[in-house]
Amino acid sequence: MKNDDYTHKLENVIKQMLQPVRGIPFNLVIEALSNYKVIPFDPTSKEDKVLLDALISVATEAGKAVNRIGIRRTRPNEVGNDIEPFVKDALNLSGYQADVPRTATGTRKASGYPDIEFVDEFGRYNYLECKTYNIENVATTQRSFYLSPSEDFKITRDAHHFAISYEIYVEDQEGRYNIYKCKSWKILSLEDLSVDVKYEFNSDNLRLYSKELVLAEETIK
Repeated sequence: MKNDDYTHKLENVIKQMLQPVRGIPFNLVIEALSNYKVIPFDPTSKEDKVLLDALISVATEAGKAVNRIGIRRTRPNEVGNDIEPFVKDALNLSGYQADVPRTATGTRKASGYPDIEFVDEFGRYNYLECKTYNIENVATTQRSFYLSPSEDFKITRDAHHFAISYEIYVEDQEGRYNIYKCKSWKILSLEDLSVDVKYEFNSDNLRLYSKELVLAEETIK
């Protein structure tokens, strides 16, 4: 009976762990994970006004560059990664120093949040995420923003956190590929973003393929 009671309590603890925690302020998450602050965008600041004007130009020029050649993909959720180099090129052409962010160990890391780190004309560092959306689901609860903890996190300084998101549409088709282009863009300041966290269980290859779990194996000749 004692073991049954212990098992029941443990099951309840695990169930509680799996309940999503909702409505966490993004700026607090970043500070907790990195010890660096998210600097709010200040619409009354001369420097921030200049920065916004530059980002508006960057968003427009990057979108035009995409539309000149189109992005060939089979699925719309793959287009976001292809938008990033266009935005990075537009930032550099505008005079900003833009690149993949360096982690705490000094390694440039492409995967994970954020996509781009850039320095503005005032010597300030800024982080930028590149997103895409379909006008049909922009107002839905479909998950579209992801942030995962990392032992070598990409946030290494106090900075603004922005996102540029493009409304994409299918212009044409080439075989199995859709040709995606941009219809409009949005520039977002992320300090007031509300995020949720949901726990997951995971394992690794060492444990997954351990001898204790293998029922049979054979080399195909």
